[in-house]
Amino acid sequence: MMDLHALRQFVVVARLEHLSRAAGELRVAQPSLSRTIARLEDELGAPLFDRAGRLRLNDAGRAFLRHVERSLGELDAGRRAVAAITGGGSGSVRLASETFLTLTGPLGAFKRAHPGVEVELHQMAAEEMASRLRAREVDLCVASQPVPPEDLTAVRLMDEEVWVVAPLGHPLAGRTSVTVAELADEPFVTTRTGHWQRRLLDRLFAGHGLAPAKIVCEGDEPSATAILVAAGLGIGLIPDMARRSATRVPVAWIAVDSPDCRRTLTLLRHADSTPVGAAHLMHEAFTGWDWTAGPV
Repeated sequence: MMDLHALRQFVVVARLEHLSRAAGELRVAQPSLSRTIARLEDELGAPLFDRAGRLRLNDAGRAFLRHVERSLGELDAGRRAVAAITGGGSGSVRLASETFLTLTGPLGAFKRAHPGVEVELHQMAAEEMASRLRAREVDLCVASQPVPPEDLTAVRLMDEEVWVVAPLGHPLAGRTSVTVAELADEPFVTTRTGHWQRRLLDRLFAGHGLAPAKIVCEGDEPSATAILVAAGLGIGLIPDMARRSATRVPVAWIAVDSPDCRRTLTLLRHADSTPVGAAHLMHEAFTGWDWTAGPV
């Protein structure tokens, strides 16, 4: 009989396609993890990875992974369903997002309504977030950019305009709108590759056959963008929710003359299973939240 622990380890190795990184994430010794994968392959009678050069999941491994993820997901769903029935509104939910600043309002309301629920938060880029969701390592994800829909179900939570912000003394500060072409030579304060602001910036310019001339900051703190812009380092892209915040920093807000300069917030779950227990409670809370009034 297959070891449940070995199956969970296989999912992590399959996701990372790297034994040492998988061993680090699982907090096990790499030789032990190698033996676990080898035993699993012996039991199945087929290799699950190609080992010529970099470790790669092969066709058999991909087919097996789909069934393992589905089985583990159902087991986890069953465990959470039992916890929901016997725990009197307790249990746990694992939520991933690119940023949690946008989620402080609904998360606070959820905890007040369900104080017995343990909320586990994971911050990561959209690509990793979707991968973790498909692997059933998280229950729900909130994405600020398009995510490939394979195996996922998405509910749109909010769609909002994204503005260019500039220092108050900047030549663009008196403008009400600006074209993408007019921004091409400006220095940009943005996030690193993978975050939604950088993805949006690259898509906007690529749609006009252009590229940003100069990126002066690539950070992991989206909330710092407006502060760095106000300090005069460059211009940046900030969502409308920040413009409506009572704590917004003193910058000029300029509309971008492009219908694509928007952020769409979506709540993602695995398509093969309906959220149960605490995950169901959070799914209902998030889809019922007034996102137009929430803080950044």
